[in-house]
Amino acid sequence: MNLYLLLNISGLFVFILVAYLFSRDRKNINWKAVAIMLVVNLFLAWFFTQFSFGRKGVEAVANGFSWMLNAAYVGIGMPFGSWTAPGPGKMDMAVSALLPILFIVPLFDILMYIGVLPFIIKWFGWLISKVTGQPKFESFFSVEMMVLGNTEALAVSNAQVREMSQARVLTIALMSMSCISGSIVGAYVTMVPGELVLTAIPLNIINAIIISTILNPVRVTPEEDYIVEINNEKRPPFFSFLGDSVLGAGKLILIIIAFLIAFVSLAHFIDMLLSLLDRWTHDDIRLKDILGFYMAPFAMLLGLPWGEAKYVGSQMATKIVTNEFVVMIGIKDALKTMPEHMKAVLVTFLISFANFSTVGMIIGTLKGIVDVKTSDFVSKYVPMMLLAGILVSLLSAGFVGLFIW
Repeated sequence: MNLYLLLNISGLFVFILVAYLFSRDRKNINWKAVAIMLVVNLFLAWFFTQFSFGRKGVEAVANGFSWMLNAAYVGIGMPFGSWTAPGPGKMDMAVSALLPILFIVPLFDILMYIGVLPFIIKWFGWLISKVTGQPKFESFFSVEMMVLGNTEALAVSNAQVREMSQARVLTIALMSMSCISGSIVGAYVTMVPGELVLTAIPLNIINAIIISTILNPVRVTPEEDYIVEINNEKRPPFFSFLGDSVLGAGKLILIIIAFLIAFVSLAHFIDMLLSLLDRWTHDDIRLKDILGFYMAPFAMLLGLPWGEAKYVGSQMATKIVTNEFVVMIGIKDALKTMPEHMKAVLVTFLISFANFSTVGMIIGTLKGIVDVKTSDFVSKYVPMMLLAGILVSLLSAGFVGLFIW
């Protein structure tokens, strides 16, 4: 058997072991449920990467997002024709990846308003609960956050979260570190292979439950295992709702651009400071090299040789410190010549919001939902939240890496 495949397989066990070592209650981990979910994800990774029907399905969804983006480019081209004239492949990142959010977010919100997405979320959550044996709401939430995003899902389910125990709220916080937002997928597929983006999403859903089950085992009684119905009676008029959605999308774009400019500038400034030391150390050390040193061993466990692991590790660390957009912009051209296995594990790792800023967003959102005592309890486990997000991303990358070489 290939040495690197053995590394990849052993990596999955190491990531589970790390979660076990940091568990709040090792004696009560539901290993049967964990084993079932690991098998489910093994099947999903194989189905989406090796089975022809699965591959075609993922490619079709990715192409569907690309097709929808054409409507966004028409809208952008109305006031800014010169921005879209060269075509999607030659646009600036802000135009090709971020401005389409002004179309995608309202589209998803409309689907929420008319009840399409709530229906999909409800029944996919029910299916996951039946397959994995996990509580209904945790399963429901795992799908909800992958469609809506972490803070949006928390806001929608605030009535349920208020009624939950502190330990279950912590589970929700741990899971929230591993999500994406469906409305952001359109931006991802303009920068990295869409089929890998769409493969990572279902894997993240299951892995978020796996890691939270190990890190924070919680026994849920039958009386506690219910889902509070979302009350739509007081929803605003459609066009008022749509206006709020568009404004929210605009704010999201500004936030992403602000983070990109700030983090890229700060990272470059640190590199400039490090370059001042070059004359004494005679080493060309940069921030990504320092960050990569700590993540490279984990990258090796994804089945990579040391040289590739250092590069992938630095990108992983950069993503955790900044966000996935910073990394996607930096590797967009490099992906074209990158080995298939290396590309698969790196891109899969990137498909989540697991970074330092997400921790603050989740804690801040929870403070507005739960009481002070529960909020303080969750805040004590901020390092565990970050660990959960990293482990979920590593597990998803590890599963995909098993089948792409």
